[in-house]
Amino acid sequence: MSTKLLLCDCAGTQSLNADDIASACGAACSKVHTALCTTELETAASLMQGGDMVIACGQEQDVFRALAEELGIDAPGFVDLRDRAGWSEQGGDATPKMAALAAEALLPQPITPSVDVYSEGTCFVVGPGDVAFDLAEKLSGVLAVTVLVTDDVQPMTRAYDVIRGQLRSLNGALGGFSLQFNGLQQLEPGGRGAFAWTEPRDGAKSTCDIVMDLTGGTPFVQAPAKREGYLRADPKDSIAVERLAFEAAQLVGTFEKPLYVRMEETLCAHSRAEQVACTNCLDICPTGAITSAGEYVAIDPMVCAGCGACAAVCPSTAITYEDPPVSALLSRMHILARTYRRAGGQAPRLLVHDAYGAEMIRLAARFGRGLPADVIPLKLNVISGFGHAEMLAALAHGFAKVDVLLAPTTERDALDRELELAQAIAGPDGVGLIDEADPDAMVDLLYAQDVPTPLADPVLPLGNRRQIARLSAQALNPQAEAPLPLPENAPYGAIAVDTDACTLCLSCVSLCPSGALIDNPDKPQLNFQQDACLQCGLCKGICPEDAIALVPQLDLSDAALSQQVLNEEEPFACVECGALFGVKSTVERIMEKLAGAHPMFATSNKARMIQMCDNCRVNAQFQQTDNPFQSKPKPKVVTTEDYFSQRKDH
Repeated sequence: MSTKLLLCDCAGTQSLNADDIASACGAACSKVHTALCTTELETAASLMQGGDMVIACGQEQDVFRALAEELGIDAPGFVDLRDRAGWSEQGGDATPKMAALAAEALLPQPITPSVDVYSEGTCFVVGPGDVAFDLAEKLSGVLAVTVLVTDDVQPMTRAYDVIRGQLRSLNGALGGFSLQFNGLQQLEPGGRGAFAWTEPRDGAKSTCDIVMDLTGGTPFVQAPAKREGYLRADPKDSIAVERLAFEAAQLVGTFEKPLYVRMEETLCAHSRAEQVACTNCLDICPTGAITSAGEYVAIDPMVCAGCGACAAVCPSTAITYEDPPVSALLSRMHILARTYRRAGGQAPRLLVHDAYGAEMIRLAARFGRGLPADVIPLKLNVISGFGHAEMLAALAHGFAKVDVLLAPTTERDALDRELELAQAIAGPDGVGLIDEADPDAMVDLLYAQDVPTPLADPVLPLGNRRQIARLSAQALNPQAEAPLPLPENAPYGAIAVDTDACTLCLSCVSLCPSGALIDNPDKPQLNFQQDACLQCGLCKGICPEDAIALVPQLDLSDAALSQQVLNEEEPFACVECGALFGVKSTVERIMEKLAGAHPMFATSNKARMIQMCDNCRVNAQFQQTDNPFQSKPKPKVVTTEDYFSQRKDH
């Protein structure tokens, strides 16, 4: 049974055209109701019992969920047409946008993979005694509390454990923190008077589920606000400390932890042969969830906060974002643009935002001008992972402009970098960031924008991020004849080889993580496939002759998909058997430097071995009197005759 769209004009405050919306989004629509959440609630209940339903209301979702629970049916879906389209000074022209938003709401979305996290309530509190002890006493009834006291205040109860020492390291997250201490002293419960302490010892280890930091100093972890299970407050702020106690008491039980990113180790270009190359994700991760693990990086899913920046800047697509995956995000953008055009719209603009941006849109709709009719909002859980591939794909889908609405807490490092790359490929007018905290000012900026002309023939880019970016760039630059210059550290480009310096040692080929550099087994030749190059810099760093330079660019021609020769030379022919080996110029240069000058090649016969292939060289050395492979002479084989002769002699 198909899903039906249940429409309501919110007490007549917006204009809805049910027929046009249904025709464009391809779903059946109810008649336009006026007060489904109040006087028409019985009508809503009757319609909800008729099958799968998406209700066009964002404000009263709790009412309809409670109604569904009372009726014993699954909760309906929701789409906010009022705040995002209907409540606008251009609301009368917003039917194409309403149809697009309705079609997106009907699109099934994948479920983000997750794991269960178990917290048994083992709580570690660190801070001054007067605050920490009071907090521990309040929590001791629901949590198993241990206090690391940072001053000389003595505990007056054994309702919780108390230790002294220095917290050397703290790792992990909710349900799995690991602690290491130096100078650890445990409380001695026996005796009269003040409690005594054990002798201090270093290297003590422990674990806990929850950490409460009341030190008021430098946090023990990166990005403490993003670390689940790590609660922190100023010990001088009694209200904040009380709030911390309430939060800690809720962190007992089983919790679902989304697995935000997926790692494909074989694609990672972090390192080869202990030579470090790409460190993009390590440099960008705000929580420290990513660490080096040899030739690839490792991601701690318990520490990862899901910002998505690592996936946006990963040049090889070894890291992919799963909340949502890029394929699901592209499907949403495609359905928005296609439905908008199908409903009669001409040049849609895309506004990418998070929960903070959604609230700004609601405020602008209720108290201000509302969004322009051609601005289609796209809500994501986080926007910091919206990279250049997604920006370019949106333009390729037919959006005239793509703006990302920033929040005060948005991690901007990756966004700024990806924006620069997207603008280098699509031009400065097609994509941008909006950093505006006032809803009215944000909306005024959108109304004042010059709207570029969208792509006349939209395309549907598919594949991984690199493939999506390339297909989108080709659609946006159909007349490009030369490669597009890109900013430094771009993940696309060529390499320039100084052929005078290059000796064709092929060290670069053996270490290239993406296979962009290829040798020729039949002759000394260095080949390059530009489409595969990650610009990781490993070849440049390993080259003993410093003959390689990186050239960030995007070649959209078919030539980038095939191999091109960067350097080649004539092979040397073995003086014994004529077999081709090595590089002629290199062999001649070695002969010139070593023959007659080096003790190992003082004679002409020995020098001649430089000009031999491997097989002939080994054979020549074996025939020499000073054969380095020669062992001691074999002992004479004793025969039966020899044995009898020896007995006769005796």
